[in-house]
Amino acid sequence: MNNKLGYILLLLTIFITGCSSSPQENNKQEQSIGILLSDTGLGDDSFNDSAFRGLEKARDELGILFDYREAPDGDFEGAFAELVKQEHDLIIGLGFSVQEALEKTAKTHPKQRFLLIDGVSELDNVTSITFKDHEGSFLVGMVAAMTTKTNKLGYIAGDDVPVIKRFEKGFEQGAKYVNPSITIFKENANNFGDAKLGAKIANKQIKKGADFLYHAAGFTGAGALQAAQQANVYAAGVDSDQYFVAEKAVVTSMVKKIDNAVFDIAKSLKETGKISKPIYELGLKEDGVGLAPIRVAPLTSEEKKKIEEATEKIISGDIPINIQ
Repeated sequence: MNNKLGYILLLLTIFITGCSSSPQENNKQEQSIGILLSDTGLGDDSFNDSAFRGLEKARDELGILFDYREAPDGDFEGAFAELVKQEHDLIIGLGFSVQEALEKTAKTHPKQRFLLIDGVSELDNVTSITFKDHEGSFLVGMVAAMTTKTNKLGYIAGDDVPVIKRFEKGFEQGAKYVNPSITIFKENANNFGDAKLGAKIANKQIKKGADFLYHAAGFTGAGALQAAQQANVYAAGVDSDQYFVAEKAVVTSMVKKIDNAVFDIAKSLKETGKISKPIYELGLKEDGVGLAPIRVAPLTSEEKKKIEEATEKIISGDIPINIQ
């Protein structure tokens, strides 16, 4: 009896140990993130590619799995529905254009955590990240004004919406901070995915005398950068360092550090299982925006110092930027 009793107790111990290890194993399961890219999708050398780099870094350094969707047909709700079915720990909506579909999906799935980039949502299960694009664009405007020989600049917008207007406002005020009499030609492409249209608008502005172009127009803007290179004038990229789009033209880029923001959110999710704040607003102070290295048209030491001083004054509030 004693032997049988000992054997039974041993089996019970093994059984109990096996059962108790299951939750621990579940806790060690890899976390995952799903993302719906904005209209133009991967390969824009800008907004989407930056976010994708952040997820790749999270995968490589944190072991977080991810999947992505593109919706060139505009079916954002369908793409979000697919990601929800995959039961990700977090689903990211990239860009203001997906906000309506994201919020509709978030209301239907209140237990699913979402992240909206470039928009602000008041829903409890949606975290929002916006960037102070106007601060980085102010610095680009300074570079443009220091570089131009005609005192005429060009700006191309992808759409007439508040987030894109911030680029324009910052760029204009930065340029006029250096030279109040400077002229800026502006045009709205109403399109983020047409490089030929971007080149057409750029050439129109160049014919008017613009010798430095800036855009907030995604892949449409990439066409403008290439047109600037063909016309032997300068340009600035946006969101990512776009020097390699047109190496003879791109002096700098207004870098919106979406990759860092996505990685930081993923890291918080990995380490704590949650996201600490409902809304993040990232500017120069938070290292959320800034300038890519200045190439092609090197600035003088005095000009570089002036940009550094302006950066400090923007952070301190001594240089206010009107975005209205």
